[in-house]
Amino acid sequence: MNILKKHLRDYLELRRGLGFELGRVESRLRSFVGFMKIKRARQITTKLAVEFALRSDRSDSTQAGYLCAIRGFAQYLSGIEPKKEVPPSGLSRRGHRPQPYIYSDDEIIRILNAAREHPSTPRYALKPHTLYCLFGLLSVTGMRLREALNLRVEDIDWENGVLTIGRAKSRLVPLHKSALQELQTYIERRNRFFAERPWRGPVNRIFVSTHGGALTSSDVGANFRMLTCQIGISEAGANRGPRIHDLRHRFAVSTLLRWYRWGKNVDLLLPVLSTYLSRARLRHRDVLVSDLHARAGGSCGKTTGAEMERKQPCIRLISALWSKLSFASG
Repeated sequence: MNILKKHLRDYLELRRGLGFELGRVESRLRSFVGFMKIKRARQITTKLAVEFALRSDRSDSTQAGYLCAIRGFAQYLSGIEPKKEVPPSGLSRRGHRPQPYIYSDDEIIRILNAAREHPSTPRYALKPHTLYCLFGLLSVTGMRLREALNLRVEDIDWENGVLTIGRAKSRLVPLHKSALQELQTYIERRNRFFAERPWRGPVNRIFVSTHGGALTSSDVGANFRMLTCQIGISEAGANRGPRIHDLRHRFAVSTLLRWYRWGKNVDLLLPVLSTYLSRARLRHRDVLVSDLHARAGGSCGKTTGAEMERKQPCIRLISALWSKLSFASG
């Protein structure tokens, strides 16, 4: 078992070194190794993987995620010892992808206002500003939540207005000057908050909790759902509906619409958007534009850029939101 734990550490370190965002993979694999310890198993088998991953209290997509993580680790082990068993693919059903929700300009403004006005006591005075700046940054850049939560001050090139996302496998994200100003304002406020509370030493992240710890995706997602329920975009207790990840979909659709409006060849420009968003591929008509057409009552296969503009007002890139909204004074 100690050897298996060592292999797991090496595997995770290798993936980090290659620039992969581990996300839930690490926690899932550590849980699986703990399960193997309980079972007194020394090697990964398909039977063990299925027993652990396909629990009845897990959704199809979660089961598939566990099996995918285990299979990747088993493939790594088979490279060390070729006779190691690797669970085959297709052992579980893939859950359906949630329908993307394309936020309107008004909804984005309402979300940011609700974040800024989040009730807080002096002890938690930083939280509204953290949520406001975080949600705004996600809106104007299309970043993944985890990428934003991992940002450090040294990742900002203030002179050139560029963010560096990731470490070994990094990419550059340009920022509008108004977004840079809001980031600078937030960081200054954050630094004052912790300077007045020196016993709360913050971790090396831009966005942190009021206790100085790293924010988690689940906590931020819970706050986002609470705010969208509060302003009537989603329903309380609903398992489906607008998500924080849909800010990323909105950014992509906004970019596509702007290109249509400018008369650009969108098919030729898709690789640019794909690179910017750090996506292996973008299924233009199947994923992004079709969702917008559905909202507009159009047909994806036949609607031109000009027709789409007539059916639904153009969704512009929203860097200008930073100019319209400002942090509460004080």
